[in-house]
Amino acid sequence: MPTGGKNQQQTLFLPSFCDIRMVFVVVVIAELLALVLVLGNDGSDPWGELGLVSLFLQWIALSSAAVLCLARPLLARLGNLAAALSSYLLLLLTTAAITEVAWRIGALETAATAGEHAAFLFRNLGISAILSALVLHYLYVQHQWRQKVQAEAQARVQALQARIRPHFLFNSMNSIAALTRTDPERAEQAVQDLSDLFRVTLREASERVTLDEELGVARGYLRMESLRLGDRLRVDWDIERLPRKRLVPSLILQPLLENAVYHGVEPLPEGGRILISGAAEGRRVHISVRNPRAPQRTAVHRRGNRMALENIRLRLQLAFGGQAGVALREIGDEFETTLYFPREKMK
Repeated sequence: MPTGGKNQQQTLFLPSFCDIRMVFVVVVIAELLALVLVLGNDGSDPWGELGLVSLFLQWIALSSAAVLCLARPLLARLGNLAAALSSYLLLLLTTAAITEVAWRIGALETAATAGEHAAFLFRNLGISAILSALVLHYLYVQHQWRQKVQAEAQARVQALQARIRPHFLFNSMNSIAALTRTDPERAEQAVQDLSDLFRVTLREASERVTLDEELGVARGYLRMESLRLGDRLRVDWDIERLPRKRLVPSLILQPLLENAVYHGVEPLPEGGRILISGAAEGRRVHISVRNPRAPQRTAVHRRGNRMALENIRLRLQLAFGGQAGVALREIGDEFETTLYFPREKMK
């Protein structure tokens, strides 16, 4: 279960500067700034000047990233406004400290006046103040946008969860009632499957579950549908190579199976087969659901299908970034939907 400290860090607008990708971005920005500063001068040795300016700015940039990395747990305990002000002051102090060190190293080789020292310090602090303000403002706006998108995604998935309840509740209850006298054991299993499914729908949209739990809910859902469809619904599983302990957003597989039953198997008089397969290959996990492609359905059915797929795609991308999503393809008279996401936990 997530801890309070972890939740606080997730609400902080600053990204993790301990991440190697963020360090790379910081290095690139510092190098671009060095190039701009050198191009603005008419020096006789631009390449030599670029080397010195780059070295100086990389010192400041990497030191600032290290300071924000180390201070992140403390900043996470503050509100975003206090964290922004604290980060701003830390960046200015780091710039002042590195500037002072660089000046003292340079002053050993050249005679420099106090006026030149002050000008050097204030010029660097001015550039740092402007650039830090722009970067922090950008990060804050990006964080607010991401929070808004995530809230919209959670509202969508809550609507999807609510849609599950009336969709097959009455059919399931009728099937359970019919089995109560003829097959009490199957009736008891059906009640358990139904309660498990509705327990999932009552969870928070952002809650993570293990892939093993998600597959268990999917199996229970298909058992419920088999009570209604009987031999018309045939299911094959090929999931031995999936990492069962991988955490994923809840209810990413069951809606795909609901679509496969509702749009693929149920309209066909003879029914059809659903194949669920998955594996972890390289750095990616993929889970595919293949079902028969039924005759053209109504516009309402197609719209409902698209809504479920869009909800899943958005939730996967919010959880795992651009490395996750949903892929669709037609294979002969069958339709295949594939979920994919990173194998390892992203930082």
